[in-house]
Amino acid sequence: MNVFYNKDGIGDTLIIYLKDINIENRIAEVKGNVAKIVDKETNEIAGYNIFQVSSYMNVQSENGVVTLTEELVSNINKVLNETGMEGYLNPDLSPKFVVGYVEGKEKHPNADKLSICQVNVGTEVLQIVCGAPNVDAGQKVVVAKVGAVMPSGLLIKDAELRGVASSGMICSAKELALPNAPQEKGILVLDNQYEVGQAFPA
Repeated sequence: MNVFYNKDGIGDTLIIYLKDINIENRIAEVKGNVAKIVDKETNEIAGYNIFQVSSYMNVQSENGVVTLTEELVSNINKVLNETGMEGYLNPDLSPKFVVGYVEGKEKHPNADKLSICQVNVGTEVLQIVCGAPNVDAGQKVVVAKVGAVMPSGLLIKDAELRGVASSGMICSAKELALPNAPQEKGILVLDNQYEVGQAFPA
């Protein structure tokens, strides 16, 4: 689940993204100030738009990606309930940018410049396809997990790269918009002061 707010860009509307659906299948069900976006074929819920959201909760200080908190989720669920819009949101509130440890690396069978990495993020080991020339086993790195929104606005999703599944992204300093980030290609390699699984930045 991702939440976005940009009053100058789209007005006083909170956008709640749950999943991708084919744009041709999208329909909106509206009750009061809430629109539910649904796949007309599968009936899966893709997300919600809450209009005039500042009359329900304070999001005025947010611009772009809204930080997910228990309070925000509770407020959203309250609005859904009050408008009679069925649905209850119970998202994963764990950090989406974490320190990972590259346990293994092998060459991608279908792409010379890609590597298949097994990355321990504390709670699980993720398979991530990475194109950085300097990635290697034994490194501590920054991982953007599925659901993370990069500073560029890119939403990280489960993907398949040249036929190999990839869940997450190993990040460069430039992709993280860190100050004085090097311009050359390459992931950010962390030193040993960072613990595997901790939030980044911590």
